[in-house]
Amino acid sequence: MTTTDSLEDAIEVLQQLGLKEYEARCFVGLSRLHTGTAKRLSEMTEVPRTRVYDAIRVLEAQGLVEIQHSSPQQFRAVPLDEATETLRDQYEARVDRLHNALDTVEIVDEDDETPVQQVWAMSGRDAIENRTNQLIEKASEEIVLVLGDESLLTEELVARLNDVGDEVTLLIGALTEPLQAQIQTAVPNATTFISGLEWLHGEDVTEDETAIGRLLLVDRSTILVSSIVPGSKTEQAVFGEGFGNGLVVISRRLMAQGLLTARDPKQ
Repeated sequence: MTTTDSLEDAIEVLQQLGLKEYEARCFVGLSRLHTGTAKRLSEMTEVPRTRVYDAIRVLEAQGLVEIQHSSPQQFRAVPLDEATETLRDQYEARVDRLHNALDTVEIVDEDDETPVQQVWAMSGRDAIENRTNQLIEKASEEIVLVLGDESLLTEELVARLNDVGDEVTLLIGALTEPLQAQIQTAVPNATTFISGLEWLHGEDVTEDETAIGRLLLVDRSTILVSSIVPGSKTEQAVFGEGFGNGLVVISRRLMAQGLLTARDPKQ
């Protein structure tokens, strides 16, 4: 990534965190200077000089910029670690505020006759990983997880799996022996196995074919299956709960292929 690309990426992220474009450009510009005047900053960032002052006032109020009241005024960005921590605190505060606001909203037209079986689609690795972690956390009896890609064995997932209580049976399948060994080392309390689902990642699979990412069955009633889209490597999933015994039994048998019957506590 070139310097120009890095700068534009930083500006985009700052806007996503709530700064306006001129504010983001001024902060990024100051991060490249020890100190700078409005004129110097305007020349560097292409922000109109009159708008630089407005942007600086906002950045100062947010604790991201310091001002020296000299003639002309000098500006400087706070240290990067301090700035990122300040932005993180502000972002988390907004998220908490959103949660608290929506948590008190009254549900309208709640349907008491919701179908027993439901299937929903979702996209994005972060969202799918969050749903996976929540399902694992809520498990009370059994977790069967098959991973189709080693990149999905994240630190957060490993931590969540290691927090599973002894009262919950934890079965984790892998597609290869190296991945199984990696899982066993990372999650020593789990029963690991080599999945027999060759269609997950067989030798004939090409880069143009969609690959299965993760399969999760919790307490024989909640299922999550994800796929990894070729090219973009984005993850998509379907999630369902409240299934009848037939579908759950079939899903579990498919997911647990390769697990020896003698080691299967639910046989």
